[in-house]
Amino acid sequence: MRILLIADIHGNWPALQAVAAEPHDLCLCVGDLVDYGLEPGPVVNWVRENAHHTVRGNHDHGAAQNVLVHGKVGFKYLTSITRALTRELLDKEELRFLGKLPISRMVSLETTRFLLVHASPRDPLDEYSPADPEFWGRRLQNIDVDVVCVGHTHQPYVLQVADKLVINPGSVGQPRDGDPRASYAVIQDYNVELKRIEYPVEKTVEVIRASSLTDADKEMLIETFRRGQSPLTNGQHRGT
Repeated sequence: MRILLIADIHGNWPALQAVAAEPHDLCLCVGDLVDYGLEPGPVVNWVRENAHHTVRGNHDHGAAQNVLVHGKVGFKYLTSITRALTRELLDKEELRFLGKLPISRMVSLETTRFLLVHASPRDPLDEYSPADPEFWGRRLQNIDVDVVCVGHTHQPYVLQVADKLVINPGSVGQPRDGDPRASYAVIQDYNVELKRIEYPVEKTVEVIRASSLTDADKEMLIETFRRGQSPLTNGQHRGT
């Protein structure tokens, strides 16, 4: 079985379209379908129709529950300026879908047991989980699965921690490691390949330019997609 693992799409429909072309038998999504990118509707509907198992990310929760963000810099600021637009662009059923997503899910596929969670087993929505075996050793105590799939950091990695595998596919829609190409993972026979693919980022940019954001906010947001990192912190940012 060839499994496509995706995370952190963030309303970037052109990036998701590019990743969706990857041959796969089954798709797992570990959250953050919305915010930042301004085509959340097609993203939500693709995931609803094509992902076999999906969990809720912090941005999905925030958009569904209309959580206001008052950030003044960096990605929290970009969340604050795109959250209202995201909600305007989604219909009631799409918002309801986001709000009903589980915050974690255990799935058995063939002989492998998976735990899907956006951030970490301890804090499914918000904890920043680095590629640190000691960190994960503490988080995986009493977790009876073979593979843990997470997102949130926008940083791809694969870790073997004792008898468990931790996979973060990175971000489809808004990478933050200095590589703006869409990031994802393919799992097959317990082997993991972290992959990158170019997508027509200027299509994402066109939608932002046509929005009601101020010119300054448009340029700041566009820079994050073109550069694959924060325009304010040179990529040194914990996922929100």
